[in-house]
Amino acid sequence: MENVRSSTDDNSMDLEDESETPHNSEQHRTRAQGEPRPAGTFATLREMEEKMRRKLQFFFMNPIEKWRAKRKFPYKFVVQVIKIVLVTFQLCLFAHNRYNHVNYTWDNRISFSHLFLLGWDSTREINAYPPGAGPLAVYKVDEFYSALDYAFAGYANLSNAIGPYSYNDENNNMPDPVFCQYNYKEGIIHGFNESYEFNSEVVETCINFTKTEGKLFESKTFIKDAGLDVHFASLIRAELMFSLKTINFRAAGPITPPDCFRFDVAIIFDNEDHDGQMSLTLEAEPYKLTCKGDKEYITDNKIDQILRSILNILVILICSASLILCSRAIYRAQLLKELTVQFFRRAYNKELSLDSRLEFLNVWYIMIIVNDILIIMGSAIKEQIERNQFTNDQWNVCSLFLGTGNLLVWFGVLRYLGFFKTYNVVILTLKKAAPKIFRFSCCALLLYAGFMFCGWLILGPYHMKFRSLATTSECLFSLINGDDMFATFSIMSKKSPMLWWFSRVYLYSFISLYIYVVLSLFISVIMDAYDTIKQYYKEGFPKSELQQFIGEIVIDEVSSGMYRTQSSTSLNAIMDSLFCCNVYRSAYSKIGGGSSTLNML
Repeated sequence: MENVRSSTDDNSMDLEDESETPHNSEQHRTRAQGEPRPAGTFATLREMEEKMRRKLQFFFMNPIEKWRAKRKFPYKFVVQVIKIVLVTFQLCLFAHNRYNHVNYTWDNRISFSHLFLLGWDSTREINAYPPGAGPLAVYKVDEFYSALDYAFAGYANLSNAIGPYSYNDENNNMPDPVFCQYNYKEGIIHGFNESYEFNSEVVETCINFTKTEGKLFESKTFIKDAGLDVHFASLIRAELMFSLKTINFRAAGPITPPDCFRFDVAIIFDNEDHDGQMSLTLEAEPYKLTCKGDKEYITDNKIDQILRSILNILVILICSASLILCSRAIYRAQLLKELTVQFFRRAYNKELSLDSRLEFLNVWYIMIIVNDILIIMGSAIKEQIERNQFTNDQWNVCSLFLGTGNLLVWFGVLRYLGFFKTYNVVILTLKKAAPKIFRFSCCALLLYAGFMFCGWLILGPYHMKFRSLATTSECLFSLINGDDMFATFSIMSKKSPMLWWFSRVYLYSFISLYIYVVLSLFISVIMDAYDTIKQYYKEGFPKSELQQFIGEIVIDEVSSGMYRTQSSTSLNAIMDSLFCCNVYRSAYSKIGGGSSTLNML
């Protein structure tokens, strides 16, 4: 501060000396009470006003204008360009690996379904609409035990499988699969006289299925011999669980070795509804293991792991630098805002409006900070996945962070396109229409919610698209976009003629209201904003009081070098003489000398 004060002009030095005397302090309190300022003060205020305007003009310049004004290197702009390249390259590599991983685990699950599920066929592997087959389920007691026998036989004859599967044992001996059942503690039904005995407490009972040499395994006999009875009236769920190991050679390449996995397989009999239909499903949770390659496979995963780790570390470092720079820029913008508020309060005796204060908050920086945090977290999880430090599957969590972060990174490119008039029309139109779209959407969502709950309640039991609240919302949203209209009409069940006619009135009303009314109004809101922006380009944009104070930036003045002068020191001295609060003087000192490089973005 001493260096700043020593470089001020004579007028500001006189004001600074006077501000330290008790007499000047009394004069300052008298002015605050509304008395006119001395004549010499107005000259100082005009000088301060010019320098404050110059400071604000520089703050609201784009990076190109700031470069021409002070020749300061745009650090944040360069950081964002490097970040886009690194993050996109990282995402492409991870997306390729994740695609192979997900498809590999899913294909293994299909293989397990053929090996261990009784009644499974290829038609169930295709997601068809409407579904080509009903749910896989058992309906008889004999079918339940036959499904257990089929699964155990497939597990015992694992060598017959084409896939390179082995048991979860170091010597490849077959461990006993575990059979668990979950029953109500008491559940006896006497349907003939409408009576029952019931206790809602759930009891879990597990046994190991052990095969006897030379004998055919029969689950029904084995369960009875083990002293365990299956009471279907109280049975909630039954599971047969075992683990398998396998190795994936497909990933092997010049620098990438094979991958080793363990699959925890669970065959689930779901009887929770107690409706006579016990659904049969298979789940296979993959866990990545550390492979032990033979001596002939010279190339291990060290090269690949080092390269991927270097990329992850570079992404984390560049995102951390972007996070620090943008956070610091937001902080200093808030300091300048407080300084501007004090200036308007002292110089013009009025408060800065809320719209003018919000101009100091850069939403683009906030979005960059959010995507930096997401990418840093995703890169950290990715590094742990590639180092096998996670024992369970964390690919989806990592892809969620990296994908969302990359989405926001590319959204940030719009800011730089906004420096050009042609592309800025789109951004300004969205910004102008955003409040009206929000209010319009609130009204449209209320109507949408009414149709959604009504359709779910009335049509749910008779129409497959309305069976749940989520599917009802998806169906209505598809209808708004004109998708699958005929199928929605045609697959309505005719079990109830009254509800069949209601479905026609319901669907016609919804489609007509949203396609012909709501969407048309929605488009008109955006077009109205677009016409307003085009009119602004012709007649000039409306200016807030802050923009009126700043005025127009003349390109000749920007490139003339006037912003490269050390004017901030004299302005700092004037602030010392005018403002009594040391916080804002210190804040301006931080914003003044040497801080312009942080505002280059």
